Amino acid sequence: MSLAEEIKQKAIELGFDLVGISDASALDNKQFELFTDWLAFGYAGRMNYMRKNLDKRTNPAKLLKNAQSVICVGLNYTPPCLPSLRASQRDARQSHLHHRPAPMGRVANYALYEDYHPFIKNQLRELTKFITSIAGEDSKFKLCVDSAPVAERALAARAGLGFIGKNHMLINPTLGPQMFLGEIITNLKLQTDELISDSCSNCNKCIEACPTGALKADGQFDANKCISYLTIEYRGQIPDNLAEKICDRLFGCDECVLACPHKKNAPVCKNKLFSFYPDRARLNLHEILDLSNDSFEAKFTDSPIKRLPLLCLKRNAQICLANIVR
Repeated sequence: MSLAEEIKQKAIELGFDLVGISDASALDNKQFELFTDWLAFGYAGRMNYMRKNLDKRTNPAKLLKNAQSVICVGLNYTPPCLPSLRASQRDARQSHLHHRPAPMGRVANYALYEDYHPFIKNQLRELTKFITSIAGEDSKFKLCVDSAPVAERALAARAGLGFIGKNHMLINPTLGPQMFLGEIITNLKLQTDELISDSCSNCNKCIEACPTGALKADGQFDANKCISYLTIEYRGQIPDNLAEKICDRLFGCDECVLACPHKKNAPVCKNKLFSFYPDRARLNLHEILDLSNDSFEAKFTDSPIKRLPLLCLKRNAQICLANIVR
């Protein structure tokens, strides 16, 4: 068994669903131009960090001296089937008149799990310990989990984990588009994997499903209109015309993911070590508005929701309430 094969086997044993290997060369000019055009059009919104370290973001070798390979992993976060939200939404609209259940806000699927950043990084550390044990102490690594300036979806696609869809997510033909990614940049020369020859073809379901038109027909993505960006990344007052389209989405939006045909038959997350909290799928909006800083920290201590300031979460709750009773 080759070193690359041993690494892949260990990654699967550690609970990852996908693992592939790319070389550490810079991304091709087309990918670089797409990214710089996206920034030039102002589609990054207020995510100013996206404008920094462009050389590192498009060239993983800039992040580790003598980098040769990038080990890319994927963790499927497709949740089990959750109860339909429609009945609760209908009841919530009338709760102020008929004492029905309290109005609830929806939470994106990825935030129904523990914060994936430390979870995946810890698993990647275990993988590097294994690699060092068989490849020697001269092995060097740089771990990346959505924090280092790396074009992780492009690298994952190059490593054969899937293809980048029109919803700008990495899509695996079997596991679908609900995937957390992580990378290990290493100085080890490893056998690389082949690209997946698949694409969205003529499917435009994600573009049609986007509530705000953030996914554009020309292939661009305008974060300024994206509900996930507005409810998670954006710190200002959300414009009224966009706030209305947020509906009851308290944290994030899954519409472009749920519309993807590859999602239909995707298996649920099988990693039993990755904590899942189904009760976070819908949160009581009045309780959110009553949270103190201490109770917020305690309630969401291990959740991605805690990455959002409480003031912004309450902003979102107020928008959801206004939309529910409208």
